[in-house]
Parts: sequence; structure tokens; C-alpha cells
Amino acid sequence: MRVTVVGAGVIGLSCAVRLLEAGHEVAVIGRERTSGTTSAVAGGFWFPYLAEPRERVTAWAAETFVELARLAREEPEAGVRMVHGTQHNPEADLWWAAPLTDLTVSDDRAEFTAPIAEMPVYLPWLERQVTDAGGTISTGVVDDLESLDADVVVNATGLGARELVGDTSLYPVQGQIVVLEPGATEEWLEAEGEAPSYVFPRGGDTVVGGTSVPHAWDQSPDPRTAERILADATVAVPEIANAEVRAHLVGLRPARPSVRLEREGRVVHCYGHGGAGVTLSWGCATEVASLVEVRLA
Repeated sequence: MRVTVVGAGVIGLSCAVRLLEAGHEVAVIGRERTSGTTSAVAGGFWFPYLAEPRERVTAWAAETFVELARLAREEPEAGVRMVHGTQHNPEADLWWAAPLTDLTVSDDRAEFTAPIAEMPVYLPWLERQVTDAGGTISTGVVDDLESLDADVVVNATGLGARELVGDTSLYPVQGQIVVLEPGATEEWLEAEGEAPSYVFPRGGDTVVGGTSVPHAWDQSPDPRTAERILADATVAVPEIANAEVRAHLVGLRPARPSVRLEREGRVVHCYGHGGAGVTLSWGCATEVASLVEVRLA
């Protein structure tokens, strides 16, 4: 079956890999390639942030955890590492925690090991999985899904689906991060407060965040926000205080009351993953591949 995947972020590329594994002919079309996508700004930490509904998210996240852990063990070139760390003030109901193998919980913290994907490495690796398996990736603007010459179209356009399919329930949640040199710390840390604060050590850098501003479209880093991000994180992780700053980045998380993953005619929609694109990617990709197999009556 000829399948066109629209969107070249982590969701679109993961879907393309699973579709190629199922034997389909796959073409990916992205408005941007790797570094220009929202996924490129992501911290890459496995955690179902801003994603609903819980019952579906739980299954997607668990499958993705297993796959990312496998990549960390077996394919180091993918840029995924298993990293131990601490979540301060976790919610009482750890509904997402089923796949964790070393979870310990006290009154004010949860400690566990989770995958972290280094997105500047992971996204190009995903692209190679697509092209090495015979898929194609191109850049272009798609204004009408029905106009595409394919048996099935996968809509993995993230925030772009708001305009593409007129989904006004989709909205941005702005996130700003500071990228530090690698080796600033060995463990991740995450704490919820008025603004989220986190430190994610990756192979080639250290990501420090952040912000979570609904309905904000501005993608220009704010210097005062960056100062606040670093100050908050340094209180919790003093060892990052003297680390070199490599970049200031802003991404727009594609939020929605619930992830849209369903088939509509010959289109399979898969978008609205909030801050959990990496976390849900492989589980959603497997479901997309199964929906592609559904024949129209």
C-alpha cells in the first residue's frame, strides 16, 4: 500500500518506520527537516506531559518506554540513554509509571530510571531508518490531504493540523530551554512549581528548562526567562552553575484536550501529543500502522 506521511517530526518519522516494517511503500513530506521541527527543541525525556486521555496514553507510553530502552541497549548510535533521576513533588497517582523497573517513592519525591533521547542525534537516526528501509523524505507544504496521491495519508503535522484540517481545539504551549555543555550533571531532575524546572543530561549536551505557556505563539527566546530558568535549576542542581551555555531555544508543544489518533476515510490522524511526542511516539506509530491496514468499506 502506498502511504504518505505528512510531518517529519518524531511522530511522523516513527510512524514511517513502523509502516515500512509492515511492508508499505512510504513517502514522508515535512514542512521542515529535523532541526526545523518542534521535535528538535524537545528535551527528549520520557514522561507523558500534557497528554490525554490517560487510558490510551498509558499504553502508548509503556510501549514507547520498552522500545527506547531497547535502543539504549542495542543501538547506541540512536542517541538514547537510560538515565536515573528524581522528580520532586510528584502527583499522588503515578498512573504512567507501569513500565518503570526501579521506581522508589517517598513523601516528596519519586526516583526512577527513564530514557532520554538526544534529539539532534535521534531525529537524524530516525530519518536514516526511513531511508535505509526504502522510504523517501522530502520537504514541501501540504495544503490539502485529500489531494495527495496515496492509498492512505497519515496526518502527523502536530500544531500544523490546526490550519491544515481546521482543528481549533489544537493550541500551542510554549516551552523555552537553555542548552548547556555536556557533562554538567549525571542525573536528571524535574520539579513542578509555578513554572516547570528540569535538567536533562544527554550525550552531547545538557537541557535545562523551562516554561509552559498556553496559547503563546512567540518562538523567540526571552533573556529574562532564560536567567530565571538557569537560576531555578542551579538551586536544585548546583553543579551546572559554571557550565557553558550553548543555545537558547523555544518550541511550541502541540496541545489538545486529547491526542487525536483515528482514521477518517483514507486519512489517519495522529497529532496533539502535547509535551509527550517522544514519550508516545512508538506506541502511537504501532496503532497508526494497524489503522492503515483497515480497508475502506
